Amino acid sequence: MADPTEADPVQTPNEAPVTAEVPDAKTKVSRKKSTKAQPKRSTRKAAAPSAPTATQSSSASRATRKTYSEKERAQKLTQIEKSVADGDTIKTAAKQAGISEQTYYHWKKAAAPASESGDLKDLLALEDENKRLKALLAGRLRKENAELKRKLGLD
Repeated sequence: MADPTEADPVQTPNEAPVTAEVPDAKTKVSRKKSTKAQPKRSTRKAAAPSAPTATQSSSASRATRKTYSEKERAQKLTQIEKSVADGDTIKTAAKQAGISEQTYYHWKKAAAPASESGDLKDLLALEDENKRLKALLAGRLRKENAELKRKLGLD
């Protein structure tokens, strides 16, 4: 029998030794992780520092955020309500007004109790008026009923 050490392939001095390249699995995995860990925006900033990216412009708009007065908010809300009545969606109407959809809902929620308080006052005033008129009518009907009884001699 042949010795296992003799089973190695015979190489001639002119041939280079053949070695199989085995890819290092850890290197590939770490490369994938490192590419995912690095934010893409850092490469964009390095590539074009003078051109503003989406993240830079959004941070700039946050710094110059506009605060609206109550009157301006009411105007924007009525503008959006008119657009919605004309058939637009709330999202597009809010965008046309220059605010986000979330801001619209926030403002609407905050403005609703103020408008309802006026409606509630009106409703209470109407109920008081209704009670007063019912009492007045009942008094007149009692007088008329008493007069008819007296004329008929039922009294």
